[in-house]
Amino acid sequence: MSQLLTVEKPRRNTELFLLVLALGVSAMANALVNLNLGRSFDNDFYTQIAILAALSLVFHVVLRIRAKYADPVILPVVVALNGIGLAVIHRLDITSGDTAATRQWMWTSLAVVAAIAVMWFLRDHRILRRYTYISLLVSVVLLILPLVPGISAGSVYGATVWISIGPFTFQPGEIAKITLAIFFAGYLSSNRDLILLAGKKIGPLQLPRSRDLAPMIVAWLASVGVLVFQRDLGSSVLFFGLFMVMIYVATSRVSWILIGVGLIAVGGVAAYQIFPHVARRIDVWVNAFDPEYIGADFGSFQVVEGLFGLANGGLFGTGLGQGTSEKLPVANSDMIIAVIGEELGLIGLFAILCLYALLVARGFRAALGTRDAFGKLLAVGLSFAVALQCFIIIGGVTRLIPLTGLTTPFLAAGGSSLLANWIIVALILKISDAARRPIDLTGPATPPSPKPDTVQTRKEVSSP
Repeated sequence: MSQLLTVEKPRRNTELFLLVLALGVSAMANALVNLNLGRSFDNDFYTQIAILAALSLVFHVVLRIRAKYADPVILPVVVALNGIGLAVIHRLDITSGDTAATRQWMWTSLAVVAAIAVMWFLRDHRILRRYTYISLLVSVVLLILPLVPGISAGSVYGATVWISIGPFTFQPGEIAKITLAIFFAGYLSSNRDLILLAGKKIGPLQLPRSRDLAPMIVAWLASVGVLVFQRDLGSSVLFFGLFMVMIYVATSRVSWILIGVGLIAVGGVAAYQIFPHVARRIDVWVNAFDPEYIGADFGSFQVVEGLFGLANGGLFGTGLGQGTSEKLPVANSDMIIAVIGEELGLIGLFAILCLYALLVARGFRAALGTRDAFGKLLAVGLSFAVALQCFIIIGGVTRLIPLTGLTTPFLAAGGSSLLANWIIVALILKISDAARRPIDLTGPATPPSPKPDTVQTRKEVSSP
């Protein structure tokens, strides 16, 4: 009989039960939208619910085959968020006459199929470590694409982050956050011992050597480049924050965080002084209720209307389809959290935040459980990217921080964001499968091989 180190169970039946609940939440949200807006349950309603259910169940079956020990909570949480987002976008289309919901259904199907492909063809997440520097090259290309004449979609709401291919537009920076996370994880897991070599000590802080600061300087310059050339404050903060967290997890040194915060402060002050679009965002944030800023182009009208909508929702909300979102610019993307807060109330908004917190926590749990440094760093980086993106956009909507153009993961209209985040989910599930899979202790008695993530030295002792 084979002896196993752990008695972890696959828990796929638990996932199936939770998945049925998530699909029920999505169906109920769509039904409430139709009922509250006086619409009948037509063929489109049943077709869309069937498509989401079929995609989710196929993903579930693939997990049973390819990653049966994967976390059982992540997929239902993501399906619930995606389904609620589809219902809210459909509700906004009814009152605005837009067709964003149709595009979102198309991107949802493509994103889930892409995630299924990752689960099926990526047999081991550690394979990605081979492509550390290729991922860096791909990241650079993706970030440059929106600036290339001929495919650049130009400035959209002040930011140059889109490319246009035929009738489709795409935001390459969403995919770049995945490739950057792969590069950071590969680089830091391979060079951790070198980075940890002692530098100068100031009080209780052990500072790194100057040569080891190069990766952080490069990440900082890349973030500033995104801010300068693409005028995208949100992506700039996301990319640099991603690297800061991953290098802290790799080294456990507070000095890296302090250096990173210092670089952010220097970059932020310089950007405010040099770039008018950054200064404008800060001024709009500080003076949001000033009539001069409310009525100005790219002013604070959007934020103020969102705050009034949140206040109008109260504790229980006005009900799906019964809010005042027609007054809110780009309600289906940047401000979808304000729509949810108004129509589902504070309770509904907290439920959404709890789903995000659960998703991120399960990603961190996968990082804690996996046995290789690359997987740990990659799971932490991808999970933190989702968390930071939520904080940046929700903080902007609630006026905690300046509003930027990032999308709310899985909820907001945006095909590139949906595609990237579903791929992130697939990678985290693959890592969680490796983390929860039992270790077979019965095997050939072979000497342990050196760990690939640490630098080992061997001293040869001469025989007498």
